[in-house]
Amino acid sequence: MNFSLLEFFATWFFSGKSPKAPGTCGSLATLPFVYVLAYFYGIYAVVLFAVLIGVVGIPVADKYAKKLNIKDPGQIVIDEVAGQSIALIFAGTNLYLFAAGFALFRLFDISKPWLVGWADTKLNGGLGIMLDDVFAGIFAGIIVFLIRAYVF
Repeated sequence: MNFSLLEFFATWFFSGKSPKAPGTCGSLATLPFVYVLAYFYGIYAVVLFAVLIGVVGIPVADKYAKKLNIKDPGQIVIDEVAGQSIALIFAGTNLYLFAAGFALFRLFDISKPWLVGWADTKLNGGLGIMLDDVFAGIFAGIIVFLIRAYVF
């Protein structure tokens, strides 16, 4: 097997290579990273991680999609990593908020409401691959913030 750093990151440690629900697997594979960052370094580390993955993810997703010659391959899950991280910015280390952020992000990513759907259908390349998940993460993150503010 030929190891490719591009594939390693595009598929987020190969979690996107799962034959079933690669996006969900990519989101699940994000959770421990965000939790450790939140636990040891706080909210700013999670924000920095989300921004870095979002920025680096654009060319990574673009190059890997071109390599596969597919517009938006399901195995590319670095976009889920960015969106899931955004959804969890205000979760801290609260496992209930983590579960809510995970479920809400998956809901918005799969159902593609409003801006999520627009980005998914109207934008191409790495930006299009990444931006719909970023919007889904923002929507989920707003709800997590509200739950944290009014429930916890």
